[in-house]
Amino acid sequence: MRIVELSSEAKSRLLEDLLKRSPNSYGAYEGSVREILEKVKAEGDKALFAYTEQFDGAKIDAGSIEVSEEETAWAYAQVDASLLEVIRRSLKNIREYHEKQRQYSWFDSKPNGTLLGQKVTPLSRVGVYVPGGKAAYPSSVLMNIVPAKVAGVEQIVMVTPPGRDGKVNPTTLVAAKEAGADTVYKVGGAQAIAALAYGTESIAKVDKIVGPGNIYVALTKKAVYGHVSIDSIAGPSEILVLADDTANPRYVAADLLSQAEHDELASAILVTTSRRLAEAVSAEVDGFLQKLSRADIIRKSLDNYGYILVAETLDDAIDAANEIASEHMEIVTANPFEVMMRVKNAGAIFLGEYSSEPLGDYFAGPNHVLPTNGTAKFFSPLSVDDFIKKSSIIYYSREALEPVHEDIIRFAKAEQLTAHANSIEVRFEEDKAKKE
Repeated sequence: MRIVELSSEAKSRLLEDLLKRSPNSYGAYEGSVREILEKVKAEGDKALFAYTEQFDGAKIDAGSIEVSEEETAWAYAQVDASLLEVIRRSLKNIREYHEKQRQYSWFDSKPNGTLLGQKVTPLSRVGVYVPGGKAAYPSSVLMNIVPAKVAGVEQIVMVTPPGRDGKVNPTTLVAAKEAGADTVYKVGGAQAIAALAYGTESIAKVDKIVGPGNIYVALTKKAVYGHVSIDSIAGPSEILVLADDTANPRYVAADLLSQAEHDELASAILVTTSRRLAEAVSAEVDGFLQKLSRADIIRKSLDNYGYILVAETLDDAIDAANEIASEHMEIVTANPFEVMMRVKNAGAIFLGEYSSEPLGDYFAGPNHVLPTNGTAKFFSPLSVDDFIKKSSIIYYSREALEPVHEDIIRFAKAEQLTAHANSIEVRFEEDKAKKE
């Protein structure tokens, strides 16, 4: 891996490189996305079935687009019993973590006749997108469905592309059933997002769409935002390891590569105060590349977006980490808890040498759907909050309104909104007439 002395110029250049990975930088695909959106909106199922045959090589129709109970039973028969137990243990951890995020309605009444509050209501219908193709992502299924289930969403529908045989990956199906999906549809890509956003004869419109996907999925979610809600526009995966001389170079190298193997656009960055560690990690990376199955992808990822930054002080290293605002941040220092208190921007923070990033991906419980491309400066991980909405509750008795009504009138007139002022005035016009 390239080793670079941390400087303002180096940091600026790195941040510029990382931003090139954002889905917002791929405008060339937007024309295709618009075409798919318009066609699904106009033609419904007809377009959905045609695109599925064109892009996935699978023939589906109104009778086969929804996964049946028989197909789910078939999926369970295909999944190894030991893997099913792992999925269930992971599910338990994820559910328990997200249950602590629940919010409840509250009301605050006062003796003067006012009652203020907040009513928390789950979303009615949510669509979960799960990538398909050759790979299976049961962990992503759990992470997207569980918080919606905990929030109390009435109906959770999942969409995922089928294989050429018209079937959904069995592990994906089993994870969906275990997590609590109500319905699974065999459709993927931009056309699936369009169906969830606009509705077709087979798939009803949802209120919100969550879940990761390729560039077409990301751009389609961006295009339908406002018509429905979305979780985020996810970019490629990324990891930043913040380490000092106490870190184990073999562990650090292994953790960097765990994200670099995702794809050629993944980012893996080490920020350290130790030149010795930097060189040792680089050597360990070279050694791992001799035996890892996705070495070709990893090499391209590291060539494009892999960095080892050597900082003069820990303060400089922390400042750089906060600027980069990585999706995953590991802190492997002499006192990781102290350093963590100074970290402002990160999707998920892993503390100590035994809290490697895959622990969060699969098992610990916190959500692995995280902000990318520096958006951890203002976005949060997927959570129960993403599947609820809040309504403000306001009640004033006449006795409570009377002492403050002149204040409201004055405020409204200052903004030249006389109808606003009148709405308050008419409630006390008899009192005013009596005084006159």
